Amino acid sequence: MTSSDAGAQLSREFPLGVHRLRGELGTRAHANAAVWAPEVASLDMHYQLLDGSWRHETLMGLDGGVHHGVVGPLPVNARYVFWPTGKMLPGRAGETQLLLDPYARAIDTIHCGDTPVYCSLFVESDFDWGNSTPPRTLWRDTVIYEAHVKGLTMLHPQIPAELRGTYAGLAHPVMTDYLLSLGVTAVELLPVHFHVDEPHLEPLGLTNYWGYNTLGFFALQDQYATASARRAGPAAVLAEFKTMVKTLHEAGLEVILDVVYNHTAEAGQDRPALSWRGLGENHYYRQEHGRYLDTTGCGNTLDFSEPKVVQFTLDSLRYWAEEFQVDGFRFDLAVSLCRDENNTFTPRHPFLVAASALPALRESKLIAEPWDIGMGGWQTGCFPYGWADWNDSFRDTVRDFWLGGPASIRAGGPGGSLARLAGCLAGSADVFTPSKRSPLASINLVTSHDGFTLADLASYDRKHNEANGEENRDGHNHNRSYNHGVEGPTEDETVIAAREQTVRNLMSTLLLSLGVPMITAGDELGRTQHGNNNAYCQDNELGWVSWEQDNQAVNMLQTTRELLTIRREFLAGQPTHFPGREDSSTLLWFNAAGVPMSPQEWENPGTQTVQLLMGARGGTVNGLIVINSSLQDQKIELPAAWALQESSIRRDTRAWFQLRFSTTDVHGKHPGAQLRSGEMDSVPANSISVYQC
Repeated sequence: MTSSDAGAQLSREFPLGVHRLRGELGTRAHANAAVWAPEVASLDMHYQLLDGSWRHETLMGLDGGVHHGVVGPLPVNARYVFWPTGKMLPGRAGETQLLLDPYARAIDTIHCGDTPVYCSLFVESDFDWGNSTPPRTLWRDTVIYEAHVKGLTMLHPQIPAELRGTYAGLAHPVMTDYLLSLGVTAVELLPVHFHVDEPHLEPLGLTNYWGYNTLGFFALQDQYATASARRAGPAAVLAEFKTMVKTLHEAGLEVILDVVYNHTAEAGQDRPALSWRGLGENHYYRQEHGRYLDTTGCGNTLDFSEPKVVQFTLDSLRYWAEEFQVDGFRFDLAVSLCRDENNTFTPRHPFLVAASALPALRESKLIAEPWDIGMGGWQTGCFPYGWADWNDSFRDTVRDFWLGGPASIRAGGPGGSLARLAGCLAGSADVFTPSKRSPLASINLVTSHDGFTLADLASYDRKHNEANGEENRDGHNHNRSYNHGVEGPTEDETVIAAREQTVRNLMSTLLLSLGVPMITAGDELGRTQHGNNNAYCQDNELGWVSWEQDNQAVNMLQTTRELLTIRREFLAGQPTHFPGREDSSTLLWFNAAGVPMSPQEWENPGTQTVQLLMGARGGTVNGLIVINSSLQDQKIELPAAWALQESSIRRDTRAWFQLRFSTTDVHGKHPGAQLRSGEMDSVPANSISVYQC
């Protein structure tokens, strides 16, 4: 029996991709190939033999647009591609770009002259997870650390040189010990799917460092593997990544992947076909009147009104959840994944329903970047129960308050809105209650990979992206930043001190608010990108985390660790449902005189001081946050005993307050001073103080 005859009789349309047959032909040398190519009449698979020669076979089966057949013998690590039967080849396989398998487990790059040619790789791999299990950290205890695999460790002096910038480097004990000592619980990795550079970057000598240009949704970016793993082959690369996940899990750290299912690396209609465009352009990509509808700004948008596109995405997610045991996913431009046949966002989109119902994702953390650039693209707070959203309202409000507010006051205007900031501290209920979600649906952030670093927010009024080669046209123009009177580096000690205090205020608000905080890697060290707010193409020291720790870096690191310790201690005293159940949290707001805030005080733009007592019904009161946004020290009276006694948090509340933390020096006093309810204290200008009670 020839393999073609066998293919006609034994092949299956599922699972999609290329998978080794198990016994049908009496040998494990053959494989089942299945590719959804609804616009191709007949499809050939071209694959390379051990002697380097190429052969091709026609996939004889066709069901529902899926071409399938038994092919082989197919060697392990064989390169393979697809091409329509009878259509003239643009060149020889392996020397010209044919069509990749959308389900390829690895992708190989062959350089033919200056032109890269991509081939799918047939990979077989096993991995022993031993007794390792995912941490399954509760949302309420989660602290996310957003990082780039390469950029996080590339400059770390204590990680061996051969491991820097790799999956193995991220799993090195130096790195895991650091993350644990910092107090984070999850590492959110910028894209690790196989990605390629946009054409305009090559003449500039730049690359797509961030990786938001995916060519393989089932394949790893092998450039982040060690040189030894790359030499050993794709199975070793997969094993290195799995070892990283296993090591992080054993340390108690979760792994969340930033995934980019909204578009592919094929870019606009004028670009060559690499995979999906040649297999079923009119089915894979969202179009109107023959032209692409681009809601991503990347030239194309995958059409999630097509069931097979939804299936493709779910298959990819299941693969990473099951085979690699990752703990969650952050979906880039997630609104594009939830647009119906009319290109309208719907929170009941089949993709969202299916993702929530998929057993493999049942315990996964699902995080939406809740916007895209299309009409109706801003949907923060509108995703369904079970999802969390990046909270850009939190980001903008906190920046406006601590950066725009002082800048406005110094210019003779009003400060930031305490009422809006209070909403952020309380978990942005106004944003998430309409979708019947709690503060735990709010991923609180002040910075991310995209935009200024935390230190740069306080050092630059304008972006400085000249190094990107686009004449500073790229990146956001409205950053809600404040340079404190000097643009960029300065030796003015007064300006430096003001900037450092502002950065501590920003980090404190982030880590003391209800919701799930996300820290951008390096912010805890005062990392700078020298005013570049779009470092997507800066695979160099500008984009990497610097581990040189001067006094400023050490102080910021200590501040971040202390704040995360306070956060853990506070949550440990609350019931397990806090703050998930409606009305489970009790937030008591007091004015500078220590009595409950009135509606008039909330509405008064001149109100610049507020005290927040945080707790839960059935929990303990152990957090008093005092905010003074004025430019003068403020006398306060700690909350009155009668107000505490009448609160619904705990009737036997002790009327003692112990200063635990301040974003500035407390005029000769040291953290640890104890004060009674109703006593007076002084809160420094433009600062946050935290009392334990």
